[in-house]
Amino acid sequence: MEFQDLVRNRESVRSYDPGRPLERSVLERIAEAGRLAPSAANRQPWRFVVFSSPAALERVRRCYARPWFRDAPHVLAAVGDPRKAWTRGDGYNSLETDLAIAMDHMILAAESEGIGTCWIEAYDPNELRAALSLDEQERVYAITPLGYPRPGFRKKGTKERRPLSDVLQIV
Repeated sequence: MEFQDLVRNRESVRSYDPGRPLERSVLERIAEAGRLAPSAANRQPWRFVVFSSPAALERVRRCYARPWFRDAPHVLAAVGDPRKAWTRGDGYNSLETDLAIAMDHMILAAESEGIGTCWIEAYDPNELRAALSLDEQERVYAITPLGYPRPGFRKKGTKERRPLSDVLQIV
């Protein structure tokens, strides 16, 4: 798929086929896209956790109470450690930016595989921390379900976005 088509076609999926888990090779290709993402000073302050087993999924599903979220056969979390991220002289820490880039790479990789995703930030951080057994310093930037869309799912096909002329300034 051409990159521009990939970007145009990608949208959040909220309808997953629970009986169709992804093959390990597909999960690895998605994670590889995150691994290859750029990070400030090439620090790569991340790790990626894929919840796939019934027990692990039960733990992570407590962090986001939506019925469609329960149907996804996998949940991906982008986890990072601010101590490993680059810090600018004024105190800015690149962790959130680095994890956002990695997550975006993985979501686009999933789209290229025909896998649905939905970037989620509205999770319960305490439940998610417990599910991930994070150490005190680690942070989660985002999670996404991963799965094939349920049979019959149809994408909207159009995105409501401001015109390019409203958001682009060439100086």
